[in-house]
Amino acid sequence: MNTDTIIGTTIANTKITIITLEMILFVLLLCIFNMIISPRSTERILYMNFPFFASFIILILLVAYEIKKHNRGYEKENKVFWDREMQANNIRKKSLDHLEYINIPFSALPFTTMSDDDTVSEYQRLIKSFEHKKAVNLTGFTNTDLKFQYGAPNITILTKYDQNYTILVRTLYQWGETLYKNNFIDESQVVLEFAISTKSDISGTYKLLAEIYINKRTPEKIQNLIVTANELNSIMKSSILSYLKEFDSVL
Repeated sequence: MNTDTIIGTTIANTKITIITLEMILFVLLLCIFNMIISPRSTERILYMNFPFFASFIILILLVAYEIKKHNRGYEKENKVFWDREMQANNIRKKSLDHLEYINIPFSALPFTTMSDDDTVSEYQRLIKSFEHKKAVNLTGFTNTDLKFQYGAPNITILTKYDQNYTILVRTLYQWGETLYKNNFIDESQVVLEFAISTKSDISGTYKLLAEIYINKRTPEKIQNLIVTANELNSIMKSSILSYLKEFDSVL
């Protein structure tokens, strides 16, 4: 349900003011009336550019038509959403046993590297805290989608799992970046590759890992990043792929 900064997706029923054709014509008539009652109205009418005035009216009508069409589309989409949401709220609770829970390879991660650094120590503490927490990558799924698939009563726990996942991959990126900046390249690679294996959609993770592959003269590994990015269910997918393919094309 998230991207770099987005946790979950909830669509609100936002009410907007509908501008009607009648409202626009009323404003236009007020403008014309103001011209007529003005002391210089005769002069204005005599020197009025009729083609321009006619074009202005046509433009107003076209704008009014587009606004009316947009409002009809909005009302239709809004009805479809709330009908679907109502159906989702009636879905009974289902088992969550088959969810793809994130398994952290604690023994493989570099917990001894820079452990005396306060910042790194905090990152490590957060990662270790997931030994007793569940995290699931639900990127791209709306709350309605999750209710349909797992039942409405599960939405609270699923949201928590998703939030845990967001914290996990964000911390992994920050940890890997800090290690990289302190010249612990191999350790940074291990952390970032684990983040990628969970299908993280944090663009910085892909970019930094691509730089590591270039610096270590293993550019062929960028293809693996492209394969993973292609499987993302995220709004970040296109930008990540664009960057990786551009990087790959100049090698």
